[in-house]
Amino acid sequence: MIESGLRPDKYTFPFALKSCAGLSDLQMGKQIHQHLLCHGCSNDLFVDASLVDMYAKCGCVEDARLVFDKMPVRDLVCWTSMISGYVHNGYDGETLEFFDLMRRFDVKPNRVSLLSVLLACGHLGALRKGEWFHNYVIQTGFDSDILISTAVIDMYAKCGSLDLAQYLFDHTRGKDIVCWSAMIASYGAHGLGRKAVNIFNQMIDAGVKPNAVTFSCLLSACSHSGLLEEGRRYFESMNKHYRMMLKLNHYACMVDLLGRAGLLLEAEELILRMPLEPDPSIWGSLLGACRIHGNIDLGARVADRIFQLDPTQSGYYVLLSNIYAAKSRWDKVQKVRELMVKRGVNKTQGFSLIEFNNCVYKFGVGDRSHPQSDKIYSFLEELAAPMRHLGYVPLTDFALHDVEDEMKETALSHHSKGLP
Repeated sequence: MIESGLRPDKYTFPFALKSCAGLSDLQMGKQIHQHLLCHGCSNDLFVDASLVDMYAKCGCVEDARLVFDKMPVRDLVCWTSMISGYVHNGYDGETLEFFDLMRRFDVKPNRVSLLSVLLACGHLGALRKGEWFHNYVIQTGFDSDILISTAVIDMYAKCGSLDLAQYLFDHTRGKDIVCWSAMIASYGAHGLGRKAVNIFNQMIDAGVKPNAVTFSCLLSACSHSGLLEEGRRYFESMNKHYRMMLKLNHYACMVDLLGRAGLLLEAEELILRMPLEPDPSIWGSLLGACRIHGNIDLGARVADRIFQLDPTQSGYYVLLSNIYAAKSRWDKVQKVRELMVKRGVNKTQGFSLIEFNNCVYKFGVGDRSHPQSDKIYSFLEELAAPMRHLGYVPLTDFALHDVEDEMKETALSHHSKGLP
């Protein structure tokens, strides 16, 4: 269009930006942003709303917020694009803060904004906030919306309130496949595979046909509960009985199931003969199983395949290093570290979240950013003896090779995942 000498206007740019958002083409989106600035089309509601949506869907939430904050007028679509962008890019705390901003500006939330905050509460495990939003859903009449009801069920399950999730599920009218799948996933995530299978059977009895997502949830539930034979049966039934095309995530679940059961070579064979091109996550699942079962040779072989596909993810290097460390192969551990340095790969620090007094706190190993960190670590020391009495044994085999065992144990006792 530009090469033909035609001048784009405020009606042209939103369509172009929408295409960039759909393709996640950030570079083209930025070029179009520059074009519209040159053509004097900024500060138009529809153009700016399209910019917010494009940046959010391309993962640039900060840029989306910059455009949003400069808008002289904002409609509900723009608010919705922003809050949806936050939650889908992992900015869960910001999602809840943005919802509060919407209320302060007297913007009436719609379905998408409520789905966003419920999803954020589930990610954060923020039960108290989730309960508040559930009450808000009821007060605003959105509880009759099956998608919102499903999101509420999912939120309670992720926050650990499975009994309440089951109660709401039982009392939900007109349950669709999304609702059934969410309940199956909820039990699976908590290691209650038998209950997940029971929900699946109830769904079949109710005449609801499972889809690809349902089977992903079901296979994952079988994997997390060690239901090997059930998982095999459901995996085979997808093609034989339901005539479904198996996707990467279904193979990934099956590899995870076989790996957890110690059938590492069978898992490798499944990957090698699958009709789809395996991605790093599938090989990564097998690498994790190699760490659990201490298979160095297969672990090294799998890691080589992963690094050919994606040499940038630190987690895979850490897994390989842990495999070697567990067998005291410190020379190999050092080589993995050197490889990370050579490739410019930095280990990403993990964090845990906890809700207390309606506030969500984020912390990690050795974190002293909290103003009461001295008291927190002092209390952790007090917990150490009761934890040992309850059977807590720190896994020092592959942790912190450069420090003494006593220091290893101290560091690991402060690790958020070590807390009961």
